[in-house]
Amino acid sequence: MPVNPDLVGRVFPPTPPYLVGREKVREFARAVFAEAPQYSDPEAARALGYADVVAPPTFAMVVQDITLQQLLAEPESGIELSRLVHAEQRFRYSRPIVAGDELTATLTVGGIRTLGGNAMVTSDAEIVDAAGAHVVTATSVLLVGEGEA
Repeated sequence: MPVNPDLVGRVFPPTPPYLVGREKVREFARAVFAEAPQYSDPEAARALGYADVVAPPTFAMVVQDITLQQLLAEPESGIELSRLVHAEQRFRYSRPIVAGDELTATLTVGGIRTLGGNAMVTSDAEIVDAAGAHVVTATSVLLVGEGEA
């Protein structure tokens, strides 16, 4: 089944709030070899003007992943995990993510481009804080390979 073109423009329901924990930020920083002190030391982060440790820029993927799970769970999407490659990732920040943030994300499918029988699915996850202020837009491009004939 090809990727369903009716997905374009679809907006998924907002995710439940995700509370950013200090230890999650530290674990993520270690995993991606982000060694700057503001990623692990609250005092270093405060010295830079932040309330707590700052998440590395790619931490937004943790929250965006919840939205991508909504897309992948959609039975009529035509997207099969076994044929999927995460092809591209971009972030547009209004401010850094900091431990203590409560974040909610809303996914919108922006486009589907066919490429030699494969499909490139572009989606934006708008991530906001508890006050509804924009924090980051995480854009993913998923490459969905051809299904079996």
